[in-house]
Amino acid sequence: MGDLAVGARSGHEGPEERPGRSEERPGRSEEPVPPAPGDAVPPGADFGDDEGRDEQDRDEQGDGAAPGPRKPRSFWKELPLLIGIALVLALLIKTFLVQAFSIPSDSMQNTLQQGDRVLVDKLTPWFGSEPERGEVVVFHDPDKWLAGEPTPNPNAMQKGLSWIGLMPSSEEKDLIKRVVGVGGDTIECKGTGPLKVNGKALNEPYVYPGNTPCTMDDIGGQFKLKVPEGKIWVMGDHRQNSLDSRYHQQDKHKGFVPVDNVVGRAIVVAWPPTRWSALPVPDTFDQNLSAAAPGVLGLAGALPLVLWRRRRPTAGNSRVSGSRTAG
Repeated sequence: MGDLAVGARSGHEGPEERPGRSEERPGRSEEPVPPAPGDAVPPGADFGDDEGRDEQDRDEQGDGAAPGPRKPRSFWKELPLLIGIALVLALLIKTFLVQAFSIPSDSMQNTLQQGDRVLVDKLTPWFGSEPERGEVVVFHDPDKWLAGEPTPNPNAMQKGLSWIGLMPSSEEKDLIKRVVGVGGDTIECKGTGPLKVNGKALNEPYVYPGNTPCTMDDIGGQFKLKVPEGKIWVMGDHRQNSLDSRYHQQDKHKGFVPVDNVVGRAIVVAWPPTRWSALPVPDTFDQNLSAAAPGVLGLAGALPLVLWRRRRPTAGNSRVSGSRTAG
């Protein structure tokens, strides 16, 4: 029985040899041997191959370790994403901020020339701003003002660029004119002018050279009218070559343009570069043209007089104010 117990050992007192590990032999270089499955890995051990090193790194990091830095994508892989973002931004800008429009006629000379590209501010109307006197505005056709005008025939690329706002719209029925009257104003043209707003004459240096502010004809050039609330009265700077509010007084809006039809205010001539210029409100509109101004000023002037008369004592009776005397 005792012999059987002793025979379970290899017969020598040295360390037990592990499977897969070669004996150390004198005179030969030592080559590291990967450990058997389940063996502990001593720190700093070099197994001579990348596979063992990667396995050790994965064991040390664990499954939840953060991945290493990724290799950046190539430019060509990023390009479609950049183009998509640019198109979305262009569409949003066109819809809510600024849109380009092309000038199709000579009705706004010399302020605008045929073929000019203008940028139109579409943002302020979203905040409730309404057109003001002197502004150059783009508006949708109120009632067939463009009937009979030639319709452009853009190709597919032009349609696409127009849709996202990178080119002026070629299909929308839009016009561009100058606002000369807003709701509540009385506008008057008599003879050759000047044009009057609420009884005050306008000095209009922007009118096309050789034109008169008013046109002497019997089809709309002579008028005196009041602009309804929510409407505007528009005229071209080329007065003798502009089919504006004057010549559409027989339509359903009587020549007025609904404020809701206004796309926005033209703020700058963007193309061609030689024509670059801003489109400010002319100084003539800085004068007090409000229709309510005379009444307000009259009330302000009469108020001190009324108060003075109420405090002034009447002869023979200090209790009776002048406003209550009979007679």
